[in-house]
Parts: sequence; C-alpha cells; structure tokens
Amino acid sequence: MHSGSEAAAFAPDWLYLREPADAAARATELVDTLREHLPDGEVVIRDLGCGTGSLGRWLAGRLPGTQRWILHDHDTELLTRARTSLPATALDGSPVDVVAEQRDVTALRAADLAGTSLVAASALLDLLTEAEVTALASAIVEAGCAALLVLSVTGRVELSPADPLDDAVAAAFNAHQRRITGGRRLLGPAAVDVAATAFGRLGATVVRAASAWRLGPDQAALQRQWLEGWVGAAVDHVPDLRPAADVYLQRRLEMAQAGELHAVIHHGDLLVLPPAPEVAA
Repeated sequence: MHSGSEAAAFAPDWLYLREPADAAARATELVDTLREHLPDGEVVIRDLGCGTGSLGRWLAGRLPGTQRWILHDHDTELLTRARTSLPATALDGSPVDVVAEQRDVTALRAADLAGTSLVAASALLDLLTEAEVTALASAIVEAGCAALLVLSVTGRVELSPADPLDDAVAAAFNAHQRRITGGRRLLGPAAVDVAATAFGRLGATVVRAASAWRLGPDQAALQRQWLEGWVGAAVDHVPDLRPAADVYLQRRLEMAQAGELHAVIHHGDLLVLPPAPEVAA
C-alpha cells in the first residue's frame, strides 16, 4: 500500500517500517512452485524497483543455488542501502552476489533481460501504466525468464470496527491510485488483472495468490503511517472529503493508539512461468 505522496511512498523509513508486514503477506506457496522451475547452476535475479532491498532480503534465503542479484532502482541512495543488505548465502548455503544498476525499469526490453532467470518486483505493478506493464510482460516472456511480481494493491481494505466513511475514503484512494501523473495513467488496483492478462496472452503460465497485510494492535506504528498516507491520498484526489476525512483520520488514529483497530489491506501476487520452448519438427 503506497503512501499519500510520491516522496513519502519511497522514503527509507517507510520502506523499513512496512518490511515485516510485507514479509508476512507474501505468498510463500508461489516461491515453492518457483523453486521447481529454476535452472540448474547460477540463478540470475533482477529486482525491479528494489527500494531498500526488502524483497531480496526475503527471497534470497528461500531459494537454493548460487545467486546473482541485479538490483534496479532510480534512487541511488536506496540502491546503496539495498546492495549491502542482502544475505550472503542462499537456502542451501550457496553464495549470493549482488550488484546495483540505476536505471528506468519501464525501459527494460528482452535484450536487457538476456541471461536472466527471474525478474522479481515488490509493490511495483500498480505504479505502472497499461502500456508499461504490457511491454514488461513482452520483455519477460521473450527473454524466457520467470517472474515473481508481488504485493500489488487490489483496492480492497477491511477495517474493524467499521466506520461509515470507510467506503468513501477507499473509493477516493483507489481513484488516486489510478490517477494521471506526468502524462501517465497509473493502473493502481487494476494492475494485477492487467498483468495476468498480458502474460496469459503471450502464452505464459500465470499463478495468482492473495497477499494481504494484516495489521493488528501490535503494529500501531505501521497502522498510523498507513492511515495517514491512505487518507491523505484520498483527500488529495477528492478535496471535498477533507472536512469529514480530518475527523475520520483522528478517530481512526485514536483507535490505533488504543489498540482497538484491525486492518486488512489486500494485495495480489503473481508467479509467471515462461512458455515451454517450441520443439523443432
């Protein structure tokens, strides 16, 4: 779930705060399936939009074999943090090597992915446009690599106890996630469906899984940060909500502080396995 402002969404403190919730939410059954389809020998993994390296810290130790991670992000500070933070060894004790490359992940094409075993990304797809997701799918399938694309928002939030304003805030937030920014129409909650369709059309096998954040009273700090970003983005998009939303946010923050709030923020994960190579007649 992305924070209200672009800067806040990728601030290191926010990324570190959400890391345990991300780790608990990701669909481990997709990793179990992925292991069966990785090649023998060195596994080359590209992490797109790696941030602080959260996905690599979670995934490298769950995969066997010698690994070479190539981390991509536009933010050099995040790349520096990520490059030195991945585990040194894989699931079976094999070495993990890490390099960082600053680049625009929306410009990656099949030639850039040559020799890549797995393209991985966390909380990325919903920040892309339909054209960008379609181009990325084409590049991945043409290059013949697998993909693990996790923690994309799906637009569904459950708060307990419920509040009459929940639905209005959620609708405004979802509209904000689908906004036009810099001439780009973001996919937001439609991203998982759009990506699954794009990969399926190209003949890839697509396995979907739910990956919800489940935030209880023991995660009050994350609840607070998430609430402020969620409501803030909703109000940015629908300014008329502000008077009611300010009161709503204060009410929700007091509940979080008191240990009375439970939140389920739904996301979706995708595992993509390449089409089987065609056998020459």
